[in-house]
Amino acid sequence: MDINLKLTQEFSLKPWQVENVIKLIDDGNTIPFIARYRKEATGSLDDQLLRSLFDRLTYLRNMEEQKEKIIASIESQELMTEEILQSIENASTLTELEDIYRPFRPKRKTRASVAKAKGLQGLADLIYAQEKGSKTPLELAADYLNDEVPTAEEAVNGAKDIIAEFVSDDPAGRKMLRYSIKNNGNIVVTGAKEDLGVYEMYAEYSEPIKSIPSHRILAINRGEKEDYLKVSLDYDKIVGLTILNNLHIKNNSPTTDAVIEAIDDAYSRLIFPSIERELRNTLTDTANESAIKVFAENTRQLLMQPPVKNKITLGLDPGYRTGCKVAVVDETGKVLDTSVIYAVPPHNKVEEAKRIIKDLVKKHNVNMFAIGNGTASHETEVFAAEVIKELNCSITYMVVSEAGASVYSASKLAAQEFPEYDVSLRSAVSIARRLQDPLAELVKIDPKAIGVGQYQHDMPQNRLSSALDDVVEDCVNSVGVDLNTASSQLLNRVAGISSAVAENIVKYRQDNGAFSSREEIKQVSKLGPKAFEQCAGFLRVSESKNVLDNTAVHPESYAAATQLLKLCGVTEDDVRSGNVAQVQSYIETEGTAAVAQQLGIGEPTLIDISKEIAKPGRDPRDELPAPMLRTDVMGMEDLKAGMELKGTVRNVIDFGAFVDVGVHQDGLVHISQITDRYIKHPSDVLKVGDIVTVWVLAVDVDKKRISLTMKEPKK
Repeated sequence: MDINLKLTQEFSLKPWQVENVIKLIDDGNTIPFIARYRKEATGSLDDQLLRSLFDRLTYLRNMEEQKEKIIASIESQELMTEEILQSIENASTLTELEDIYRPFRPKRKTRASVAKAKGLQGLADLIYAQEKGSKTPLELAADYLNDEVPTAEEAVNGAKDIIAEFVSDDPAGRKMLRYSIKNNGNIVVTGAKEDLGVYEMYAEYSEPIKSIPSHRILAINRGEKEDYLKVSLDYDKIVGLTILNNLHIKNNSPTTDAVIEAIDDAYSRLIFPSIERELRNTLTDTANESAIKVFAENTRQLLMQPPVKNKITLGLDPGYRTGCKVAVVDETGKVLDTSVIYAVPPHNKVEEAKRIIKDLVKKHNVNMFAIGNGTASHETEVFAAEVIKELNCSITYMVVSEAGASVYSASKLAAQEFPEYDVSLRSAVSIARRLQDPLAELVKIDPKAIGVGQYQHDMPQNRLSSALDDVVEDCVNSVGVDLNTASSQLLNRVAGISSAVAENIVKYRQDNGAFSSREEIKQVSKLGPKAFEQCAGFLRVSESKNVLDNTAVHPESYAAATQLLKLCGVTEDDVRSGNVAQVQSYIETEGTAAVAQQLGIGEPTLIDISKEIAKPGRDPRDELPAPMLRTDVMGMEDLKAGMELKGTVRNVIDFGAFVDVGVHQDGLVHISQITDRYIKHPSDVLKVGDIVTVWVLAVDVDKKRISLTMKEPKK
């Protein structure tokens, strides 16, 4: 197989793009580096497409390796033919390869292998041949009787076992049946218990295999795993037998009925159960990939939420019995103060709590509150809103997801970061920092603990972890990292930086003070030339004398960037002050191609350099809508049908989206209520963090369910 050609066709790319990407990957370059700094070589392919191409390249290379192993195995058995070799080389999936190899795979003891050991292969061949005018199977069996096969009936039954296994191993039959079952079969679900709880809708359920959505597969699988449901595939056996008979029945012969019986046995005992397992595994794999894709995209949007910069923040980690933990952090996330208040039941020390919060606000000039959304969150929000009202100032607040905060607070990392605070106070710090800079704080937590997907605990954890790690890496590198303030966890996500090197960077900082330039990181232990090449462009040093060290311009392009500034009569001080309009004017006047040629760089690199010069230290998240900050509070009981609200999308799933409208219970906008036009998936329209207008359809306070619509009601 020509892997390059196949990738070119599958991804609709040009041959040179695929060739260059493969070479860059094989040379040890990271995906973020290739996406950002090798645009000329790739044709400006983005990181997500590059990862998809890399995954497919890995799959195809694994398949080629598997083909070589299969060819070697069949040749060692001296059974290779030109036809078999051709079919192996033409196979386009691992399933096809498995079908071809099935007859040659060393088998455990089977009914057919036992029959072959008794010398019945010859009889099976005679019966399967179905020659007109031949003897009956019982008559043919007379020549194959021995001590192990004393009767003709036993001989014929053994021969039919051999034929059944042969029919089962036939790649053509399996392929045709697999296709037919997939397109014409149904998934059938029945209840395994009287009380099915959340699985009640599946008590008697059936749906075509070809159209069942991924989220339903995952729900059914979970119900089966928890012993609430029984699941099977339903398919017309007569259709299946007709497919096999058309392949294996040759003539109307005295042996034909025996072959038909063997085919029936092959279908019922061997083929259908095997294909049923395969298809269910395939459906599960597809559903998992779909769910992982949704989870990854939600995580990407969550991590890329705009930071709330330059705000002194008071974090509140709500609780009943143990009180509400309080932490004040400055604009950089440094902890200024901590406390514990008891404003809610069972203590109800409201006035004392108000005094403590007001004192902290005045002492540290607090600008906003971040309130965790866990236990006692609603009561704490009501309390916070009252304090803000009494202070009569410009403080706003936001309820922040606590997902993963407790995991982080109890981690070794948190203990190292805040050895002087107990677990609960660390959580309050984390909540405050999440509002200030979601990416820098959430990067410390296992992405699976953030909780913006569906059925994440049922998915293959290695695959999920890999996908989410890729997302975190892409987000961190697209934003860039401050070399002098970043934690080792954040640095570890930068392209080319291992966990050991990240620790060494932090240690170097502690021993030698702040980095004065990008070039200085070459002094860090174990950070070699290749690592520097991969990571340098993603690190920012705002304190550097070289203004380019605070941009995404790679050091390899410094000479070109400096020459561009000279051509335009722009100084580094001009860049710092934003007085760089003449750079864009020069490029527009001379033409991008001409200026790029003049500088000896590609056009994509020139465009990127000019953008970075225009906004040194820019954060791509600043271009997104700011998060919704509140000053008032509502409860579910305040909601009425038809009410118009503003909300924040918290989770996008296959069948809709959950929107936070400020009542501590996210409302569901079903996919049918998102827009009037047809959409394949809610993510076609919505992403995590979007600020949307919704209308209340229905509220069930007892069941804590809110139904919302994004379609404006007709007046």
